[in-house]
Amino acid sequence: MNHLSFYWLPDNRDLLIKGIESEFAHFLETSVSSGKISLPPLPEIVIKIQRLCSSQDTSVHDVADCLLEDPGLTAIVVRVANSVIFNRRNIICTDLITAVSRLGINRVRDIVTAQAIEQLKNSVDLSKQCNLILSDSAVNSRKLAATMVMVVEEFRQTKDPQYNHLEVDKALLAGLLADIGLFCIVNEYHLYLSKGNYLAPEIALQIFNTQCAQASLLVLNSWGFDTDFLEVSSNEFKQEKIAEVTYLDVARIANHILMFRRQDEDLYEHAVEFDLTGAEILYKLTNMRDIEFNSKVNKLINTCGL
Repeated sequence: MNHLSFYWLPDNRDLLIKGIESEFAHFLETSVSSGKISLPPLPEIVIKIQRLCSSQDTSVHDVADCLLEDPGLTAIVVRVANSVIFNRRNIICTDLITAVSRLGINRVRDIVTAQAIEQLKNSVDLSKQCNLILSDSAVNSRKLAATMVMVVEEFRQTKDPQYNHLEVDKALLAGLLADIGLFCIVNEYHLYLSKGNYLAPEIALQIFNTQCAQASLLVLNSWGFDTDFLEVSSNEFKQEKIAEVTYLDVARIANHILMFRRQDEDLYEHAVEFDLTGAEILYKLTNMRDIEFNSKVNKLINTCGL
């Protein structure tokens, strides 16, 4: 029985975790690396729109006609098109064709996908533990998305042309979809438990953290999202930087701000690169009063239309 007492020793907790997690971690890693991990169960209308957007022959009318099959999504797209973040000229539109035309075909795909994932996180019927992980993810992704918007707004307010490529709407959606792979991983965990296996939630969370980025990259890449989304979701650059500040830089700054504000113990191990403007933005947003910062985050979330 020496091996049992050895694993029970507090000093060897890491060895215990490695021993217990190995089977599930290997199973999950194999699923992700082979591309066989199950994708989130999106509504058929969202899948149709994703397929339409992958075709160069698709028109605004094609996407609008597809959306009409789902009145709920139709209302969301029109509402988002009129929201502060997406309606830059402050011109209200009331018809679907105008809304899709204003947003663009790919942005409509991004919006309906983000909306579907947010709904899944809050309504999926898995175990209580899995549901809690996903609902926490929904809260955290909204905070990251709103903070990314705040960072982009600060860059844009400098009026420096080198930041003109940064768009608040894209920052918002990249943040909302950054951890999309978590849904797949949690679903795999639920299936693992349903087969009679056991893995403590706190240990499972450690595995989720190591696999989420790769799973998110796999999902977004399979759905045809561009490199900016892929870089944010995987937290690594996929191409040579063509701009001083990329969306991944924005995401890392935003994440650093959130870590600072919640006094995360891993803050000082979190590396983030930024230029002088980025440093000023980081200083400003980390020193903003909690009530002011939280109010702005909530306002952005409530006014984005999603």
